[in-house]
Amino acid sequence: MKVYEKDNTVILEDISDFNPKHIFECGQCFRWIKEDDESYTGVAKGRVINVSKQGDKVFLKNTNLDDFNNIWFEYFDLGTDYGNIKEILRNMDEHLEKATEFGDGIRILKQDGWEMLISFIISSNNRIPMIQKAINNLSREFGTYIGEYNGKEYYAFPTPEQLSKASQEQIRACQTGFRDKYIKSTTDSVILNNENISEYTKLNTEECLKELLKFNGVGPKVGDCIALFGMQKYDTFPVDVWVKRVMQEFYVEEDMSLSKIRAYAIDKFKGLSGFAQQYLFYYARELGIGR
Repeated sequence: MKVYEKDNTVILEDISDFNPKHIFECGQCFRWIKEDDESYTGVAKGRVINVSKQGDKVFLKNTNLDDFNNIWFEYFDLGTDYGNIKEILRNMDEHLEKATEFGDGIRILKQDGWEMLISFIISSNNRIPMIQKAINNLSREFGTYIGEYNGKEYYAFPTPEQLSKASQEQIRACQTGFRDKYIKSTTDSVILNNENISEYTKLNTEECLKELLKFNGVGPKVGDCIALFGMQKYDTFPVDVWVKRVMQEFYVEEDMSLSKIRAYAIDKFKGLSGFAQQYLFYYARELGIGR
């Protein structure tokens, strides 16, 4: 991969296993919005960038080489060989062979653990447009102003300290619905106990999930999502409605419980369970498998 900077844009040449649509529409993130030109503008790490792909080139606009080396290389997990991961998975069975081919450009982003904690609490029994709206509202009301890009103003996700200043009513006014009490309770708990959510990456998966499940509004599925997308616990397997459908379609009996589906998948996919989940989720949702 060749990397260089030109006109406030970092260009990645000859990059493999990277498709913006696959990355930003596979259920792992909520602050990346598709533009009319098929590019995606997102907020992460206190920055705003626009990502697009043309041929074998990926364009990261509104950034520079320093930020690429210090932030985006890690954020986009560019140090991981996804070709090798897909090779291992596709050799497991024909279903994963098709799923990895269909979503061949997926990469699991290394997102902020605190932001994932609140974001996936908001995601519970919610639709993506509403999740995105609530997160953007919270950021605008309580987060730090980043700046303007292409005529729009952008704000960083609020820190625990910033969000702790919001009342439950103010949180609800950001269109979080019944989750307002969970967001308030979780934020207060993090502040009271001086929790550093980022430190959870240092725990093993079982310990990480145990800590996450202490927060109000975090159940098994939400906890798995936070662990996978915010703490890089790749040996977990979140089971939502689409994952349940694809697992029942290809792997397990229809009456198997969510917890047993999860256990089956982790036993089958081992340390690559999180990657398998993303390929299967995207494959099932995009093609309507198991409707």
